[in-house]
Amino acid sequence: MSFVRIYEVAEARAGILRRVQWEDQEMPAAVLDGIERIFGARIAPAEAVARILRDVRARGDAALHDWAERIDRTPPGALEVPAAEWRAAYDRLPEEERSALDLAAERIAAFHRKQPMTSWVDTGPDGTLGQLIRPLDRAGVYVPGGPAPLPSSLLMAAIPARVAGVRQVIACTPANARHKPGFSEKPGLWRGIHDLILAAAYVAKVDRLFALGGAQAIAALAYGTETVPRVDKIVGAGGLFVTLAKRQVFGGVGIDGFYGPTETLVIADDSADPAWAAADLLAQAEHDVLASPILLTPSRNLAEAVAAELARQLAGLSRQEIASQALANRGGIVVTADLAEAVELANAYAPEHLCLLVAEPWALVGQIRNAGGVFVGEGSFEVLGDYVAGPSHIMPTEGSARFSSPLSVADFVKRISLIAFTREAGARLSAPAAILARGEGLTAHAAAAEMRTR
Repeated sequence: MSFVRIYEVAEARAGILRRVQWEDQEMPAAVLDGIERIFGARIAPAEAVARILRDVRARGDAALHDWAERIDRTPPGALEVPAAEWRAAYDRLPEEERSALDLAAERIAAFHRKQPMTSWVDTGPDGTLGQLIRPLDRAGVYVPGGPAPLPSSLLMAAIPARVAGVRQVIACTPANARHKPGFSEKPGLWRGIHDLILAAAYVAKVDRLFALGGAQAIAALAYGTETVPRVDKIVGAGGLFVTLAKRQVFGGVGIDGFYGPTETLVIADDSADPAWAAADLLAQAEHDVLASPILLTPSRNLAEAVAAELARQLAGLSRQEIASQALANRGGIVVTADLAEAVELANAYAPEHLCLLVAEPWALVGQIRNAGGVFVGEGSFEVLGDYVAGPSHIMPTEGSARFSSPLSVADFVKRISLIAFTREAGARLSAPAAILARGEGLTAHAAAAEMRTR
């Protein structure tokens, strides 16, 4: 079993801190083997996704059933999960799980209610200029399935949409086939969908929930079928095929972002608790073998102590093999010259999660330029952000925090410009408009402006 490696800065820049787009990475043999099983040929993942999208667009529900059986090996069944099943799942949960879902939902809603985008108008002698804010009519939320269900992801996407005033929120999550790890024979479990996800749909008050996963779910939301309504925007993270599908449908439907494996970058000094720092890294490492758990510290002593804690704590994890591979593949500890260099490296890396486990964390906050979320101090550990802090945990990855933001109310509204000039103001402004139009060679534009002066 591999444990974490300690790097010097130059080596880390060329290795774990160097961004490589997933399109440029070599596809694992298991992925290509799966494609060959399904498509009968060893084609590129992007081509496999394109075939699914074309088929769903052409054949609708029939294609959804076919691909679910071929890819997930799920037997034919209803695509939509009845709303009564959501409530039944909520009622079946232990009280502590119901309370945790309710608390998370309340905090997510409270946070997002503080970030409204408001319409405004400014009226003066020339007339009125302004901005109209309107919610989307229909949003689609993708929720990953599998042996580690993510009900929190449903809450983190659907609740901001509700706060924004979206008229209809449609959610999709895969039905789990009986051969898959984590499938439960629990009575009442609807097509293998975990009760926590069904209950989260109830708590988040989504309008409809479909048992659909992968590229076929994205196709259904983007194009619409006989059963699944077409949406205006698709949000939520997924695996490789979901991300590829989102890339290919973008333009015909809005997309929140393209998410890669989770990543956490921790900046720590001698004041940090090594056990806590290690726990924070492992919490992200257990998500995915491609997760990036990285520690930056100017303290060689802390680096060695955290490495020892990682080895100790790893042994007790249920997903230790996944976490171990993540630490070996894309994780590590980097010894920096000082905290200033650690911040410089963090800004260049632009992590999804940036945790400040230092004696004076607020002294560093003002220096942070690029991150999906900043977790200030040891009391603000990243796991809280995953569930109950309030901000959405759907955050930019793979360096896109340089130009993107976490999912928010702003993702579910449109800004409409409002122009209402008086006739006199229109006539006065027509001359400079005509000059610019003629400069661009657009004589019809110029003529439309000039006739207002007559």
